[in-house]
Amino acid sequence: MIKRRRTKKICVGNIAIGGNAPVSVQSMAKVDTRNVQAVVEQIKVLEDAGCEIIRVAVPDMEAANAIASIKKQIKIPLVADIHFNYKLAITAAKNGADKLRINPGNIGDISKVQAVVDVAKERNIPIRIGANSGSLPKELVCIKNIPEAMVKAALKHIQILEDMNFTNIVISLKASDVLTTLKAYKLMAKKVNYPFHLGITEAGTLLSGTVKSAVGIATLLQDGIGDTIRVSLASSPLDEVKVGYEILKSLKLRKKGPELIVCPTCGRCEINIFSIAKQVEEKIQNIKKPIKIAIMGCIVNGPGEAKDADIGIAGGKKLGLIFKHGKPFKKVDEENLVTTLLSEINKMI
Repeated sequence: MIKRRRTKKICVGNIAIGGNAPVSVQSMAKVDTRNVQAVVEQIKVLEDAGCEIIRVAVPDMEAANAIASIKKQIKIPLVADIHFNYKLAITAAKNGADKLRINPGNIGDISKVQAVVDVAKERNIPIRIGANSGSLPKELVCIKNIPEAMVKAALKHIQILEDMNFTNIVISLKASDVLTTLKAYKLMAKKVNYPFHLGITEAGTLLSGTVKSAVGIATLLQDGIGDTIRVSLASSPLDEVKVGYEILKSLKLRKKGPELIVCPTCGRCEINIFSIAKQVEEKIQNIKKPIKIAIMGCIVNGPGEAKDADIGIAGGKKLGLIFKHGKPFKKVDEENLVTTLLSEINKMI
């Protein structure tokens, strides 16, 4: 069992981050915030997939004002992502944003920071601050130790808020390089007790981005570091949510929906495992109950290696043995395997 780092608990709407709260899964809308209908449609799909916090970009006042309409039509907390313009942060907060993503050191005059803090205090809205490796302040760019520079930049932002008696803070320290990200978070974990938002920024496309994100996020979570995650992919935000939950399920930090175990196949396999697994995966997407399903190519890797699965298939010659909790249940012809397996899964849930 993973022993998680003790942190302050922050609430984003009805979702707690840090403390003893489960590690939450976030994503970011990838359509223009000013297109309210498109944003709401995308968020509703993500809600159904289990997304717990959603972030939207706020590039201008029209986008900041659109938050009011978006909030009325969604269920999950909304984060307003703002750069530099403090007026956008204030407007987004007044329009119902549940959290602000803005770095106080980038706003300018201290009175502008105070204005944002005042509205955040008034509405009990947390602020997510931090540093990305690619956007460090000019005075820190010369530091060769990038993780150290990232931490120094974030600490500077934190100090600004703490001096205003504001501690409703979540921290992120992201880089596109996995090792840089790991070092930055581990260094910061020794210095503060604020909850951490984890992610590998600009990780890449679906395949490469999933691998980098899984390696980086899972390594930190295994060390007990991390309270909410966003898998940043150049892909659908739905993929981000799915990958996020797979990471958490692999570490037994969350239970959500089915876990599919599939053998890689070999020369012993006499049924089309790839096709069967793909069909089953597509059909179980909407199942909410945790259930472990095994698709195994032969009796060698059948009920024995997958005996902890709730239900599964062990392939034979143009047929398959359906087993439950490691015990044989029935033999089924290959063409009826998927239908029969899904029928039995539905009975179990």
